Amino acid sequence: MTDETYDFARIQQRWLPVWDAIRPFATDDETDARPRKYVLDMFPYPSGDLHMGHAESYAYGDVLARYWRQRGFNVLHPIGWDSFGLPAENAAIKRGADPKAWTEANIAQHKKSMRQYATAFDWDRILHTSDPAYYKWNQWLFLELYKAGLAYRKPSNVNWCPNDQTVLANEQVVDGRCERCDTPVVKKKLTQWYFKITDYADRLLDDLNQLEGRWPEKVLRMQRNWIGRSEGAEVEFEIEGHRGTVPVFTTRPDTLYGVTYMAVAPDSDLAAELAAGAAPDVRMRFQAYLDDVSRMTEIDRQNTERPKTGVDLGRFATHPLTGERLPVWAADYVLADYGHGAVMGVPAHDQRDLDFAREFDLPVRVVVDTNAAVTGVMPAIPLDEHGNAVLPDELPPLDPKATGEALTGDGRLINSRELDGLSKQHAIGRMIQLLEAKGVGRAAKSYRLRDWLVSRQRYWGTPIPIVHTADGQEVPVPFEQLPVTLPDSAGLDLSPKGTSPLGAAEDWVNVPSPIDGTPAKRDADTMDTFVDSSWYFLRFLSPNDDTQAFDRAQVERWAPVDRYVGGVEHAILHLLYARFITKVLFDLGHVPFTEPFESLLNQGMVILDGAKMSKSKGNLVTLSEELERFGVDAVRLTMSFAGPPEDDIDWKDVSPTGAQKFLARAWRLSREALAKPGSDPKPGDRALRRETHRFLADAPGLVEGLKFNVVVARLMELTNATRKAVDSGPGAGDPAVREAVETIALGLSLFAPYTAEDMWANLGHEPSVANAGWREADRSLLVEQTVTAVVQVNGKVRDRVDVPADVNDADLETIARALPGVERAIGDADIRKAIVRAPKLVNFVIG
Repeated sequence: MTDETYDFARIQQRWLPVWDAIRPFATDDETDARPRKYVLDMFPYPSGDLHMGHAESYAYGDVLARYWRQRGFNVLHPIGWDSFGLPAENAAIKRGADPKAWTEANIAQHKKSMRQYATAFDWDRILHTSDPAYYKWNQWLFLELYKAGLAYRKPSNVNWCPNDQTVLANEQVVDGRCERCDTPVVKKKLTQWYFKITDYADRLLDDLNQLEGRWPEKVLRMQRNWIGRSEGAEVEFEIEGHRGTVPVFTTRPDTLYGVTYMAVAPDSDLAAELAAGAAPDVRMRFQAYLDDVSRMTEIDRQNTERPKTGVDLGRFATHPLTGERLPVWAADYVLADYGHGAVMGVPAHDQRDLDFAREFDLPVRVVVDTNAAVTGVMPAIPLDEHGNAVLPDELPPLDPKATGEALTGDGRLINSRELDGLSKQHAIGRMIQLLEAKGVGRAAKSYRLRDWLVSRQRYWGTPIPIVHTADGQEVPVPFEQLPVTLPDSAGLDLSPKGTSPLGAAEDWVNVPSPIDGTPAKRDADTMDTFVDSSWYFLRFLSPNDDTQAFDRAQVERWAPVDRYVGGVEHAILHLLYARFITKVLFDLGHVPFTEPFESLLNQGMVILDGAKMSKSKGNLVTLSEELERFGVDAVRLTMSFAGPPEDDIDWKDVSPTGAQKFLARAWRLSREALAKPGSDPKPGDRALRRETHRFLADAPGLVEGLKFNVVVARLMELTNATRKAVDSGPGAGDPAVREAVETIALGLSLFAPYTAEDMWANLGHEPSVANAGWREADRSLLVEQTVTAVVQVNGKVRDRVDVPADVNDADLETIARALPGVERAIGDADIRKAIVRAPKLVNFVIG
């Protein structure tokens, strides 16, 4: 028997070693026949100790894992660390430390804190991505993509962070800045490794339909927008000084007769080629312009408020249908990685093109009359008092060059030869037919999505398993030589300098070619850490298997993930990459599904005084201090009670003190329930039993609907009802009180595991309450005991009365006749008929 006072510190010290001994969340029993659930929290980056955001996310994931276990499922709930990457490397450089040692020390601290936080993890299934036993399979994955033609290397203009001295994927640039350090990103030409995620663009987009209702709509919308599929046509233009044709994608092929110039991205290979053959003064102007553009971010270049700039390259393109010569300009509003880095300028019908044309006095040719009706329905025309139509004095002018407003609406084609008179939509289809017939174009799609750039010029990451021979061949490292491990960082200068520090590790980088043993060099770049996290959920299924990345039998047993929990900040980057890799693994025959995460829970942030917590702002709440002050259970319960999981939690608006007091009240009840374990509660307090079984019936739907705060509120109501029964009802010896307190312990096991476990022991049960099993509600106790019957006279309501739910027709009629309102309404009249529908309605017909 425990002490009389609720002491969270003592309770935590008591149960943590017990759980270590009994392993309540282990999943290594291959004979376990229970149905399975896979609940996964996004694994953390091990920088320092756990913070308030971790506390929130793990509280929610734990509620779900513990709930499904109580419901009779074998629940896989693993944990690991996303331990490669820039933060560890930069922190180690700043401290003069080894990234490996710094990272492993943080992992040890994280693990200690997670155990104290009582997260229901299977501690036999842990991993960290900087372990060679993990990144060996990162390299295997890279080679699988390489063999499938989905990993390739090419020179291109890339996003470059001057501070971190490394390239960034498009998704890692936020508002023109590095997402890690907030430094403005510039463009730099480098030869880099890419994954062909664009080959999967349609599937990544269309398969989002499978996730409707199971992923947050906001996340689905963000992914759709990022992939950004546009449909239109690809038109082939010939440009003097360039061999072959230049394909240009447009969503408005109906406006092709309105093209008056062509614009190319100044940082594209095409612009460099055209400028190289131009006159000396053009080359000089172009180079100066290119230098200016290279210092601009893509956000700046796409800013519609900024004046358009460009350089005439002195070259001409040929219109594919009319043969007209069109001047070619380098223009900064054209991006090298959109389409093919070239656009056809249709200034009358595109605002950016119009702004550019007006800036440089280029022709503007209207080919869509937006004043013309394009529907079969006549517009409403106002009439005067005589019934005559009142027409406007004049229609809006079709002169964009004068007005500065492009004509972007619907209308009918003009100045377009065989397309004249067609609506926009009909003209698009007809123009595509013309282009295909002449062999100068075709229907096409374009995407905002770009191939995934995976090279990084840093040390702390997975080495790319490719060897480069002296004659320029790329040779995959043979599987039996994996993993290609990182060399010791001692003696290497890890400071960012634009090239990978691994290139200076002579003994590591210089190797014999796997083909013929001649001198060769390892690829000195490392992989983007989003590769590590794109498939880690599969490694959890076989974390200690050194023969394969994951066991197919275990994949079929557990995957895909049933519920994934983490922050919405990963809505594009991580989730998109994980979806892509899953589809590749499906196509390669390694997994039997195409979507990795069946359902997704995105939690909000923990803030203070309405702002994101920050040391510099002085509004930082330290998790370790809150745990020491209030205890793990009070903090976890506070997180769950604060509101819907997707909402932000302002720590100043919540009350861990209140949670602590509630837990103490609930715990004291477990000390006071005097009925013996197994006592039959049926003769007990019926009102309390109804409260108990209403909670048992309602809680599952509330948990599965992610209404954790409502479940906690219902637990508080049940605790109050139980206290009332103890103090002023049947008393502590009533079996219904024991039933209620055991139910409170079961409910609290989802939110406050230490307190729940101690209550369970106080009630005379063996640990662990986490595996006690959810009790089924007695449905007979949920039936309303009284019903309000409506009594009418000639169809008008005259009175109401509460009657037993099982009242019969005769008794209900007798009760109804005696009601004052009914007697007044009937008076001396005769009742011709009594219509009785027990227990809800009586209607007396008089007349």
